[in-house]
Amino acid sequence: MNQVLLSARIIERKALRYTPAGLPALDLVLEHESELQENQRNRKVQLEMKAVAVGDIAQALSRLPIGEAHGFTGFLGSPRNGRGVLLHITALQDIV
Repeated sequence: MNQVLLSARIIERKALRYTPAGLPALDLVLEHESELQENQRNRKVQLEMKAVAVGDIAQALSRLPIGEAHGFTGFLGSPRNGRGVLLHITALQDIV
């Protein structure tokens, strides 16, 4: 299974573009910070992750303010250059 739920802030957003099939697409950089338990000890986690959204979710994300926290659901894939990991965002959730 390849499913991700990440609470994060949008720290970078490129201009809305369109795929060759005519679908809206949006490239983003997300920032996550949290403190989690690992081996019965607290661990501070901080990361930046590249992400992409395609379709209606891309249009919704293009309207969100930079820096606001949200929950992002999606799956992991490879970017076009094949280096690293890219989060493909499929849904947006409010953080309570």
